[in-house]
Amino acid sequence: MRVVVAEDSAILRDGLVALLARRGHEVSAVGDGEALVREVEQQATAGSLPDVVVTDIRMPPTFTDEGMRAATALRAAHPGLPVLVFSQYIETRYAGQLLAAGAGGVGYLLKERVADVRDFLDALGRVADGQTVLDPEVVTQLMGASSAGDPGLARLTPREREVLGLMAEGRSNGAIAERLYLSYGAVEKNVASIFAKLGLEADAADHRRVLAVLRYLGA
Repeated sequence: MRVVVAEDSAILRDGLVALLARRGHEVSAVGDGEALVREVEQQATAGSLPDVVVTDIRMPPTFTDEGMRAATALRAAHPGLPVLVFSQYIETRYAGQLLAAGAGGVGYLLKERVADVRDFLDALGRVADGQTVLDPEVVTQLMGASSAGDPGLARLTPREREVLGLMAEGRSNGAIAERLYLSYGAVEKNVASIFAKLGLEADAADHRRVLAVLRYLGA
């Protein structure tokens, strides 16, 4: 894959570049949000977008939300551009905007909670493939009070809420079945019930799984 990494810490940036390059990926690295936008746009002008962008949130010059704002702007300009936010902070406002675009290919991992390199690489590959991958703590923060104002969500059973929460983390039905000690068929029934209660009818133009997660997160 072609990967663009935006990280202001030189040590971590070089580490990510080395990690990805050793696995055969072509990597470009920058140190701030403006440089991230320039790099992606240059690649787009040259003929193709990167396969995935990895960005921190707080970068120069103000160390507030430059990376997240850059990622949001890039997704707005290039819908579906895969973006993996890799940070020690949770920025709910822009994270909601990233998710609200409706297309997949979004990830949000917390640095201190990634204990294994394989977990990071797996998440990166899944985001590049168009999936949504969220750290459970990010899901909790994003949820906020979204359930209280949504009649459809209020109708979900505790088990259905568990299933939907794991869907929000980007887990497949098989992974949900393993986590909750349920049969695959039982998970499918819960997912179908969630879609029905949220009024998400089958439609080739929409991805019901993504729409259900967006409702859950209040995006």
